[in-house]
Amino acid sequence: MEPETDEMREKLIDYFRPRLKELIVVDRVLDLIDFIENQKKEQIRQKARNDGDISAAECLIDAVLKGPHTPGWFTTFVNALSEGDCKYAADYMQLNLPSPEVEAENDTCVKLIQLLGPSLEDMRTDKVCLECFSKGLLTEDESERITTETVNRGLRSGAGALLRRIVKRPPGWYSVFLQILLDTEHKKLYDELTAESCDGTESMEVTVNEEPMDESAGHTEHVCLTSALRSVKEVHSHVSYLPVMECFQSSFSFSGRVFCVSEPLLFIADGGALGVVRSPEKKEIILRDYQMEVAGPALEGKNIIICLPTGSGKTRVAVYITKKHLERRKAEGKSGKVVVLVNKIPLVEQHYSAEFLPFLKQPYKVERVSGDSQLKISFTEIVKKNDIIICTAQILENYLERDNKGEDEGVKLSDLTLIIIDECHHTQKGEVYNHIMMRYLKQKHKNIRLKKEQKEPMPLPQILGLTASPGVGGATKMEKAEEHILRICANLDASKIMTRSREEFKKEQRKLIVTVEDRREDPFGDVIKKIMTAIHDLAELSPTCDLGSQNYEQWVVQKERQAAKEENPKVRVCAEHLRQYSESLNLSNTIRMQDAFSFLNKYYEEEMKKKTSPEEEHNIQITDTERFLFRLFEDNKKELETLAKNPEYENDSLSKLKTNILREFSSRDVARGIIFIKTRRSAIALNQWIQENPKFADIGVKSAYVIGGGDQSVVKPMTAAEQKDVLKKFGTGEVNLLIATTVAEEGLDIPACNFVIRYGLVTNEIAMIQAQGRGRAEDSSYTLVEVKNSGVAEKECVNEYRKKMMNKAIQKIKSLRQADYDRRITEFQIQAIMEEKLRMTKKKHKDVKNVNPSDVKFSCRSCSKHVCTGEDIEIIENMHRVNVTPQFSKLYIQRENTTLQERLLDYETNGIIACKECGQVWGSMMMYKGIECPCLHVKNFVVNLNGKKISKCTKWSELPIKFPAFDYIEHASKMTLSDESDDDETV
Repeated sequence: MEPETDEMREKLIDYFRPRLKELIVVDRVLDLIDFIENQKKEQIRQKARNDGDISAAECLIDAVLKGPHTPGWFTTFVNALSEGDCKYAADYMQLNLPSPEVEAENDTCVKLIQLLGPSLEDMRTDKVCLECFSKGLLTEDESERITTETVNRGLRSGAGALLRRIVKRPPGWYSVFLQILLDTEHKKLYDELTAESCDGTESMEVTVNEEPMDESAGHTEHVCLTSALRSVKEVHSHVSYLPVMECFQSSFSFSGRVFCVSEPLLFIADGGALGVVRSPEKKEIILRDYQMEVAGPALEGKNIIICLPTGSGKTRVAVYITKKHLERRKAEGKSGKVVVLVNKIPLVEQHYSAEFLPFLKQPYKVERVSGDSQLKISFTEIVKKNDIIICTAQILENYLERDNKGEDEGVKLSDLTLIIIDECHHTQKGEVYNHIMMRYLKQKHKNIRLKKEQKEPMPLPQILGLTASPGVGGATKMEKAEEHILRICANLDASKIMTRSREEFKKEQRKLIVTVEDRREDPFGDVIKKIMTAIHDLAELSPTCDLGSQNYEQWVVQKERQAAKEENPKVRVCAEHLRQYSESLNLSNTIRMQDAFSFLNKYYEEEMKKKTSPEEEHNIQITDTERFLFRLFEDNKKELETLAKNPEYENDSLSKLKTNILREFSSRDVARGIIFIKTRRSAIALNQWIQENPKFADIGVKSAYVIGGGDQSVVKPMTAAEQKDVLKKFGTGEVNLLIATTVAEEGLDIPACNFVIRYGLVTNEIAMIQAQGRGRAEDSSYTLVEVKNSGVAEKECVNEYRKKMMNKAIQKIKSLRQADYDRRITEFQIQAIMEEKLRMTKKKHKDVKNVNPSDVKFSCRSCSKHVCTGEDIEIIENMHRVNVTPQFSKLYIQRENTTLQERLLDYETNGIIACKECGQVWGSMMMYKGIECPCLHVKNFVVNLNGKKISKCTKWSELPIKFPAFDYIEHASKMTLSDESDDDETV
């Protein structure tokens, strides 16, 4: 029976919308509806790929209801449901409704399948699928799809697809499915579904949380899930179901009472009573077949590297291995201690809250520690009191070193039973991972000697390395690529490198390289280059590379260092200004001309401020060179400002980027993407451009940027908390477009991202694989947008070649006979140990602080004025070099530093100190326990060491000088005496 009018038909569809959403199989129905436009159909298909059938069915229903409706549209829709094998949905549209009893019982069966799905996925899918097809529960097409899913992704994935199909069948399917389970020898699964045995059913908690309207305390009841489901079956004629709620903080009312929801629940209403079935905690870790395959050797206690693409669940495998490791240790009557090492602070919280804690908090103690941690107890105590510790690698290295020095608050490798190293491709020379593993390798080879001497060896932890790509280390030949990967295996003492055996099911990303055209005219860039040429003439410099290129920037930096060393202030200051113009050219080629102009204008405003002393009686010296450079900018400022406002001359890269962003957001119902960009300044500028463009706002673009936390750049860095906040918003969808520097390429879990754009940025093959891996959603895309002077297209081709070489090298290594593999690994380990001994010997000589502090002189980097000698410098907390001598206080001025961040330490930074003569920044003013201490930054000086000038000195540790510790009591006493003297004079 069909409704008589379109209005009635539309109301019928809308009324049964919740039921239709659950019953429609979109890919079978969509092509049979001819009145939906092709573009909309593609959007619905995209929705199905990204978010599943239920979300896509919602969009399909909206499209059906939207109109305009031509005669026969409703019949077409119903026929599509029938022919698309969604007969149960078609019955609702034709009002061939089942009785309430039958409908309720069918709903009960569906919910049972959904609740017990993890157990049912253990079925032998191939046999069950064949029986379901022969009994009419699956069509031939569905059977073929499930078979393909099983072959490509494993039995569990195929079982999930099978269960999702059969629950859409008309009532009666459940009894047929039960018989199929019996026929295919799945008696245990049959018992679980019929609730005839409680032995095979995990007891799940059913809780009723009632909160009366007056907000007085409610009460809680608990029952067993098996019993609850039996009761539901017995009273199914009076039961109706509310859908499973996917909210985490909500409330609803029922029979005059308010019920608070704090996690996903299934609601069962019976008359006035309400049962709430809580979703199970994450207790069982279910691995796919390929994940179980790569975990195999580690479950046997072997050291391995797991190499899986980003988004393939490496961390979940590590959680599973951790659980089995601790269980095995317990069964052997031994304690277990697992440390998970990461190389970035945000990863500590990510692994803790998203992976290890949810699955392992019962019965294990899990804790995390990082430089951003609020825990105030010692790391040693945390290791003692917890089973699993997630921390940054440097923290573990610090405490291993403490133990090495014989300090009480140390940690031994023998205290640990499993070390998991995330992003383990960083286990190379100079990296903190390698320092930790070098301790391990030395002890391993020492243990071999101890065994020969029949002495007790020191126990060593099992090692598990995780990576998406070990890379090839810049190799151009296959044997060098193999050697690079084998060295990483040797450094991690890995007996195998494990990869999944089948790659075919991994759908390739859509990849696009967007080339750009050179500007027909670039008058803004021409003016910048004219200014740069004038500066070259003044300083008598002759560059041999394109202005604004990376080679040019390196050339300018070299010229600045050389001029500082030679005390040539003209060339030094010219080189410094040329760097800024080079940066402005990059900004003009990457973002907008107005961003480049704003950057230059701000730079010159800041430079002029430096020349203005806060002390009225003192004027900072402005040299003839600086006066020329300031006037040169001022003479061209108006023209630059005018040209920057003319959109006709904007770069083609930005317009191509704009087209790509608009396409991604308009072609997807839910779009979420990342744009990787080279510099912090360009990331901020690009975000500003997007937020100011109304076209992006019209299609729902909500952007934010995330940049690094180091303070080497002139741009204010992001704190770990700020990074975490932005990434959290991106994860929830509050932000759907992330502009990021390379900080977001590696490790950070950025889910639901369906497009990645690298904008004028290409580094190595590891970064390329990591960036591609950020696009984890189905049908994700990866786009490369060319920017002038970036050469990204050529570099990407090289990286693709290296990626293929890496995969071939891994396969060759995996095919080695174990004896040959072990021999090569041992060779590399012994070589690494010998190189480490040589390095340590050199370091000891270097660390001997035998240079007399009086033999070291410091002069201002800008004006070459002598500042102090090493005798004037003291060190606070083995970190901060300060000069509190009275004569030094006469040489500098203080200024406010607006970019300084608050730090919860015994000291705080109040501002910057700068040369009184030229305004060159020398460091910062610290307040240490009530004493003002000028803190020097060595990079701002030219160092004269025994008559040899050093201009490239960026760290104090590079100087072989031992400065005396800051004597707080002595300086505090002097201040007290000075204050008393002042008081006497006042009296």
